[in-house]
This record gives sequence, C-alpha cells and structure tokens, in this order.
Amino acid sequence: MYKILSFIFATTLTFSVVAQTKIDRSKQPKAGPAPVITIKDPVIYTLPNGITILVVENHKLPKVSASLSIDRGPVLEGAKAGVNDLMGKMLEEGTTKTPKDKFDEKIDQMGANINLYSSGGFVSALSRYFENSFMMLAEAIQNPAFPSESFDKIKTQTLTGLKSSEKSASAISARVVSALAYGKKTAMGEFETEESIKGITLEDVKKAYKENITPSRSYLTFVGDITPEAAKALVVKALGNWKGVALTLPSIPNTENVKGTEINFVDLPTAVQGEISVSNLINNPLSNPDYHALAIANQILGGGAEGKLFMNLREKHGFTYGSYSRVGSGRFQTQFSSSAQVRSEKADSAVAEILNEIGNMRDGKITEDELNNAKAKYNGSFALGMEDPEKTASYASNILINNLPKDYYRTFLQKINAVTLADVQRVAKKYFDKDNARIVIVGNGAKILPNLTRLGYPIKKYDKYAEPIIEKKAEVSIKESNKNTEAVSAASVIDGFLKAIGGKDEAMKIKTVKTNFTMDAMGATLAGTQMKMAPNKNYLEIAMGETKVMQEMFDGTKGFRAQMGQKKDMDEDEIKEAKDDKAIIPQVNYLSADYQTLYLGIEKVNDEDAYKLKITKPSGKVSTEFYSSKTGLLVREETTQSAGGNEITITIDFSNYKKTGTIMMPFTITQSVGEQQFSMNMIDIKLNEGVTEADFKE
Repeated sequence: MYKILSFIFATTLTFSVVAQTKIDRSKQPKAGPAPVITIKDPVIYTLPNGITILVVENHKLPKVSASLSIDRGPVLEGAKAGVNDLMGKMLEEGTTKTPKDKFDEKIDQMGANINLYSSGGFVSALSRYFENSFMMLAEAIQNPAFPSESFDKIKTQTLTGLKSSEKSASAISARVVSALAYGKKTAMGEFETEESIKGITLEDVKKAYKENITPSRSYLTFVGDITPEAAKALVVKALGNWKGVALTLPSIPNTENVKGTEINFVDLPTAVQGEISVSNLINNPLSNPDYHALAIANQILGGGAEGKLFMNLREKHGFTYGSYSRVGSGRFQTQFSSSAQVRSEKADSAVAEILNEIGNMRDGKITEDELNNAKAKYNGSFALGMEDPEKTASYASNILINNLPKDYYRTFLQKINAVTLADVQRVAKKYFDKDNARIVIVGNGAKILPNLTRLGYPIKKYDKYAEPIIEKKAEVSIKESNKNTEAVSAASVIDGFLKAIGGKDEAMKIKTVKTNFTMDAMGATLAGTQMKMAPNKNYLEIAMGETKVMQEMFDGTKGFRAQMGQKKDMDEDEIKEAKDDKAIIPQVNYLSADYQTLYLGIEKVNDEDAYKLKITKPSGKVSTEFYSSKTGLLVREETTQSAGGNEITITIDFSNYKKTGTIMMPFTITQSVGEQQFSMNMIDIKLNEGVTEADFKE
C-alpha cells in the first residue's frame, strides 16, 4: 500500500593505543598472587517485626550505605504478570507525606542515592546526611502515595517498552528460553505481555504492595561509617513500627531437562542474525561443594574474550562478535547456558561448535594455562567487586539467607585457587549436559532452517511467546484452488480482505489517492505527502521543516529517488518493481494471471491469528502478507532487500483502519528494519481528488 524509506546511519569508532614501555609479547605475563580478602563479620540484630539488621563497620570513608532485601523468593503473577515490576517503579513516585518532585529535590540536596524496587531498596549518602537519607527511604517503603497519574505514565512506558522489543531477537530469546525451560505458567517461566500489563489496575499494584513489601523475611545491611548501635537505633526509629504480612519462602519443585537434545526455533524474519542459546537446568546453591570448580569451568568455557567459545566462534571462525556462557546460582533451580549472536547462514555451524566446546570441557581437553588464566581473571574481578558497597552488603546477607559459614567470602578465593584440572572436568561432566540440552534459536527461518536439519536434532517451532506452532501440511495455490479441501485458501483470504475494506467494486473505482502524514524516525518528526494514480504512478516526499529529506517519483515509465539533494534515476529492476502495483488497492489484481499467490497457514501477528500469504509479483519480487483471521484486514507485510551485500527483512504493520469515502484505509503504518522502527500517522487521505498528471512530471 505505502512505501516507507529507512534511514540507516553508520558510526565509525576509532581506537588508538599508545605504547609506554617495551613489552615482550612472546611471553604471557605471570599472574600475580590472589588478593587477600578481608571482610569483617557483621554485627547482627533482629527486630520483633521480622527485620534482620546486619552492620559491617568501616570508618575509612565518611560514607554509609544500606540495602534492604525482602527474601520472598519467586512470585507467581499469572494473568497479572508484570504487576510487581510496576509496583516497584511506583515506590519511587512519591509518598503520602512528600510528593515526588519534593522527594527528589531533597535527595539531590543531600547528594544521596536512593533506589526502590519490588523486593526492597538501597540508600547511600555521606555520613552527615545518611540519617535523613535513610529516613526518606523508610518513608518511601512504608508510605507510598501510588498516584494514579504516575501509574498511567509507568504503565504506558511499560507497554511502549514491550512494543519496542517485539523485533528484538535477544528479548524474544530470553523470554522463550525461560518459558520453555520452566513452563509458562510457573513463577520462573512466566513473562509479562501487552495483555497482562493492560489488565493491571492501580488496585492490583496496591494489593501486590500489601502482599510483598513487608518487614517479614527482610534483611537490612549497613556498610560503612556507622556503629552497630547507631544503625540499630536508626532502624528502630524509622522502621520499628512497620508491620506487614508474614512471608513464607515458596517451595518450587525442579523441572526436568528435555529428554535428548532438541532445537526450539522461533522465526523472526526481521532478524539480521541468529540468536542462539544452548542450555540445561541445574541446581547450584551457594553452598554447593562444586560451586567454585563450576565457576572456574564456566570461566574457561565462556567467561570472557579468552574463553573457548569466544576463541572458537569469533577468533577462529568469524561467526560472531562474541560467544559466552553462564552458570546460574541460588536456592532455586537455575540454568547453565551458552549463547551467541551469529550470521544467519552460519547458525547451524555455530551450534555445532558450541556443542563441540562443551564436549571438549567434558572430555577434559583443558590446558594448565587455561586453568591459571581463569583463576587470575576470577581473582581480579572478585577483588574489584569488593569496592561496591551494594555487593559487599549482599555478601553479608547471603551468609545468613543461605546458611553459609561466616568465613565463606573470606576463604572464597582460596577455594577458587585450589581448583584442579580434574575438578573442572568432573563438574563439566556433571553440569554441562550436552546430550539433554535445549537449543533455542531466534532468527530468519528462511535463511537458518534449511541448514539446521544437518545437525540431526529434532526441530520444534514456536512463536515469540513460546507457543508451539502447528504448521499446515502444504501450500495452497490459487491456480489449484479447485483441488483445495481447506476451509481457507489464498483466494478466500484476498476476497475476505476486499470485502472487509468495502468491496472489490469500490476498490476498483479508486483511481487516485493523496495522503498527508507525519513520520516519527530516529527521534525526529517529519512531514510527508504521497500521491498515486492508477495504474502505477507514484510521488512521495518527506521533509523536515522546509528541508526536503527525500523524494521519490515514478511516472509510469521512468523515475528517480533523491535523498538530501543526491538524485539517482531508477534502474531497470527498480522500474519493474514500480510497475508491479497496477491499482491503488493492489489486492484487486492478486487473483489475476500476473500474480502467484500461495496460502502458507496461520501465524500470530500482534497476539492475533493471521492468514499468511506469499505473493509473487510480475517483476518476480516476493512479499509475505498477513491478514487478520478476525477482521480480514491486512495487518503486516514482509519483504527483503539487499544492503551492503546482506539480505535484510523489512516489516510493515498496518493498523488503525478508518473509513475514507467508501473504503477502509490504515491510518497508522509502522515499518521495522532490524530493531529500528519508523511510524507513519495519516493526517488525511483523499480518494479521487487532488491528484493530476502534472504531479508526476519533474
């Protein structure tokens, strides 16, 4: 229906290295000794209302931080998935005593830092301002205002964020991996959706607050320039009268790994590369005797740029910018996973190499240098983390929550440095499950799927919400419609669309259209005009203020495109494509001999079922179109385009249909190229008026 230009900006980064001394690069530097970790045992108090206070005294700097953690465990939200996240954000929207603007002003005046979230909060400030800062944290935790205007704003922002992540392969992968591993209807596997967020009310947020923000199972850790006695007195003053429901840590049964390695594929035609995750479920509490050896094994496999995955997939094969692995930990079941973002055509090879490297770990193909380097890296990062007061605070509460020895973190690096090659192989065999792994791939199915079968693993297809896809057995062509035994065919979908917009006869009466619109792109709002005359004349202009950003014109036989003053005549292929649409509503010609139309089944588009058609136009250009099974209207079109030697997918969504004369037309059109989005909003659409032959002459 409409053409929308994409704007692509390239950024070049320049790096420079200055050599200060001569270095013998033929020899690897020797690792230094492990840092000595000195962590004082906290002084511990327990208040009658359930708050446990931990104080780690340190007077080196005139600064104090306090971290409040409510140990409630995973919470199943069900149809209201996302409610606790909204609730946590609402805690920062002012109190019943102090409006948000005044609250923020007070924090700024003291140079303090206060953060609140659905499981507690954090405050840090210079010693002389700390008491007042802590009292403000306590006020926010106990007396949130929950203003309705803030709720509406945060809810809208959340919905916008969900919408913008629709085309994000990494966001889809994270959601699907957890949902398939733990189950969509579990606290560990559920996720927020547009539907669940829209269904959340302010009363739901208030209810979530009452059920989850409580002194029960709360750990309040102080670190810095404060005495234990002063910290306790401050908590009694600020939170001593705080009351709330009693929490019980949930008991969550383990989920079984898949029986035999399988591939779970999510087709995202707009993806320019494949998002790969290879994972299996494990149990790895902090008290796990294998914890330290497992940490080193993960560091060797994929902990950084020196890991086996990175050196293989990037340095050796050039499949990706980086490949890494991760080992989860905690009291509840978690995952070991390896991941990479790779070129679509190399997705199958990348999966094979990831599995090969996991196999190498299990087979003990690990060198002494790899072991020593991993230890050195871990030593440095652990010591660096000690400078973060929030992390130090978490160490103190972790010991209590996980029932760990008091010297757990003081002896942490000793245990890391005691890990042997035999230990690494042993834990790799135990926790890196190559034979019962779930391989989740999100990417362009047309480019990735044909090569995946060579790996020999069963392939199951899912949509971006982890729902299994039931595919039709065969494509149905209009030319073979008389043989079609399906209730739906390509012909019926096109007929349904034409009826939905007002009828084929009315569509064929349209000879010209003139559209004025605004376009949001790259943070700017542009103004545009498009004029079309049947059979295929077209003029498009987009401007920023008085400056014409781009123009496109086709007079039926020749045309040009111009951007920022740079004009280029259409080549032969572009002219052929410009001649494809021989009517203002191109679907009136889809049933003619010039077009080939195939019905490909049903897929979800924006959470609704849509009929999927493959359209081959007279020029040979192919597009995939999706028509709502409920309304019959066109809701999405996908095409591919060459750019810099690569094929990119362009997705155009059509919505907000309104009646214009006798025809329904879309008044909102959103184009996605990769993870970039551009929106067009129609100001007015005029049919059969305001357009003449002169509009298509230079």
